[in-house]
Amino acid sequence: QVQLVESGGGLVQAGGSLRLSCAASGSIRSINDMGWYRHALGKQRELVATITAGGSTNYADSVKGRFTITRDNVKNMLYLQMGSLKPKDTGVYYCNAEVRRFTTTSPYWGQGTQVTVSL
Repeated sequence: QVQLVESGGGLVQAGGSLRLSCAASGSIRSINDMGWYRHALGKQRELVATITAGGSTNYADSVKGRFTITRDNVKNMLYLQMGSLKPKDTGVYYCNAEVRRFTTTSPYWGQGTQVTVSL
């Protein structure tokens, strides 16, 4: 079993900052790519940022320069530092990880953490 647990969401005013964390636990041999996705009401889930095991990052255009994704490969942790938040950043943020267990590699998702940005 593998679990991803997000934390750090909440209510923040526009222009503020939040730091999301995602803890991966269970029968993990290694983790390949990890990422953050968000689901806003009435919209499809979208990619926010991804990071490879080696630290290469990719960001959605809408968050470039405002968000920073990082990871701790020893602790199996993923982070998203969000700054200059805007109301359009509101949504449920999900952690995703490509986890290698024994002989198989599969994607896993967390349960999500709500981020609400008010004017």
